Amino acid sequence: MGGPHQLDPDALGDHIDRLYRAAWSLCGSREDAEDLVQETFAKVLARPRLVQSDDDLGYLLRVLRNVFISKLRTKARRPAEVTAPEDFEMRVDRSSPDPQRHVETAELYAAVSALPPDFRDVVIAVDVVGLTYAEAGRALRVREATVTTRLFRARKRLAESLGAD
Repeated sequence: MGGPHQLDPDALGDHIDRLYRAAWSLCGSREDAEDLVQETFAKVLARPRLVQSDDDLGYLLRVLRNVFISKLRTKARRPAEVTAPEDFEMRVDRSSPDPQRHVETAELYAAVSALPPDFRDVVIAVDVVGLTYAEAGRALRVREATVTTRLFRARKRLAESLGAD
């Protein structure tokens, strides 16, 4: 493992897909996920960052999670705006080649975002972003055995909530 190094701003694009999938899992919405990734990049690019290990993705995931939690706390302090159903605009996603798969994916991301935070973070790290159990443990600052246990329980809850056998 390498020592501390400065996060390379030019290499952030290498992680955008994985961060987007993680953000979608956190938010449950594609649009909110895009905003979250942009806010994360803006925060990281605001000043030079010193990363303690070679795990740039793990660092970026922690920043993404922290930005998400900050947004939730800010949102909780503000009064909620309610939109009347007649004000909704129906849109069709013509870019999706398989509408049923799109619906299933949206349901899965919504179910992941509804998990308790400890379970949600592990599912995002391992199943969405594709980190190994050891990498996920380092990124989430827990033991690898904890990652394994939480992942098992989270997957069980997801299967139950989605009605899978």
